[in-house]
Amino acid sequence: MLPLVLLAAPATPARAQDRIKVFAAGSLTGPLTVLAKQFEADTGQPVEMVFGPSGLLLERIEQGEHADVFASANMAHPQQLAREGKAIPALVFSRNRVCVLARPDLQLNSENLLAKLLDPSVSIGTSTPKADPGGDYAWLLFAKAGKLQPGARELLENKAQQLVGGKNSPPVPAGQDAVKYFLEHKKVDAFIGYCSSRETVPDVRLTKVELPPELAVSADFGLTVLNQGTGAHDAAYRFALFLLTPGAQQIFANHGFSR
Repeated sequence: MLPLVLLAAPATPARAQDRIKVFAAGSLTGPLTVLAKQFEADTGQPVEMVFGPSGLLLERIEQGEHADVFASANMAHPQQLAREGKAIPALVFSRNRVCVLARPDLQLNSENLLAKLLDPSVSIGTSTPKADPGGDYAWLLFAKAGKLQPGARELLENKAQQLVGGKNSPPVPAGQDAVKYFLEHKKVDAFIGYCSSRETVPDVRLTKVELPPELAVSADFGLTVLNQGTGAHDAAYRFALFLLTPGAQQIFANHGFSR
């Protein structure tokens, strides 16, 4: 029988190796940083967040890097891990939409959006397809544009600068948001990204434009728990369930996401 003093002692803090390691899309940095801190405060269970382009995070997992939870900017990547037997079936835990962020001098709106993007004098930035779902969603927008106007798809694909989310993306000063940095420094006039993106950079007010209905692109964000069998495995399930609670969903909504 254990001494009473040990029975009365507080639970031993989770060991470093029992920390929940969460791989998450960079676009989730805002809400998941808040929610990870809240989960730690509520449960005492430490959470380590690793943010990055979902496609590159998938690659790291498939190459053997440890993760307990994967929150992706699409469904395809977590579903792939489930098909491979490396994770439980994925579910949609949040949703986003594609918008265009532009410098105010472009005078962009939903009505002139396609004409502006097709204008040879207007430069466009995107995330990197395959490495980052944000790029895949931009290419889906280009495909829809091609159905409305012959040749639009090819023109947009050829002029798009893949500036974010790739292994060889241009460097950005530490602490600065890449999209806003490229817009502020006139690398591009418009950037195709998520509607959840913030609207301001220092000294520059950006215009965020919703896509017109005929070009609208929605994004389902997928969640899965990896079959790693670590000390944090049960806690990983609890964290995943926590992200589905009404309170957590409100945090996502506060950051521009929807359910």
